[in-house]
Amino acid sequence: MDTIHYIIDNWSYIAGLTLQHLWLVVLAVGLAIIIGVPLGVLIVRYKWLATPVLGIATLVLTIPSIALFGLMIPLFSMIGQGIGVVPAITAVFLYSLLPIVRNTHTALENLPGGLREAGIGIGMTFWQRLRWVEIPMALPVIFGGIRTAVVMNVGVMAIAAVIGAGGLGLLLLNGISGSDLRMLITGALMICLLAIILDWLLHRLQLALTPRGIR
Repeated sequence: MDTIHYIIDNWSYIAGLTLQHLWLVVLAVGLAIIIGVPLGVLIVRYKWLATPVLGIATLVLTIPSIALFGLMIPLFSMIGQGIGVVPAITAVFLYSLLPIVRNTHTALENLPGGLREAGIGIGMTFWQRLRWVEIPMALPVIFGGIRTAVVMNVGVMAIAAVIGAGGLGLLLLNGISGSDLRMLITGALMICLLAIILDWLLHRLQLALTPRGIR
């Protein structure tokens, strides 16, 4: 009951942190989509790039999140942005790349060979086949990578509060430092709810964008 009362009494503050957290995640993962999907297409087109690109992305993902945030501080301190939003978004962007690039690569690489042959047979270029045939067929798997990145990094972004990025992680930090169980429960609950809602919304978007015949 204490937690419920805390949420009611501090709802505007909690809602503000939630919107801030959402903005940070959407921006970081959005940038990863803009870079990651074309990169996945590129390593399908030039297969020799697949091993180094996926290897580097995997290596980044193995770095503990708190360590990666820490590494961002001296790097961005050189341009006066060592603490705050910029290093947080950069770290989460890097974490988001692997599932997006890997799923794009896997989806396109595993399409039936007959699709490409049919496209070539009717005179379609690589980019025409990609736009009209391959991307629509691969969309469910690509979206699977995006959803994984979003759900994973809603939690990772909470750690960004340590470097001054704000968001729902502030509730966790303040709850730990002040031994306030209400703040800890509220922060954890809001992070879970945000991840679930974003995953559901992306699933609905995936269904809307996927051609009816391959749903």
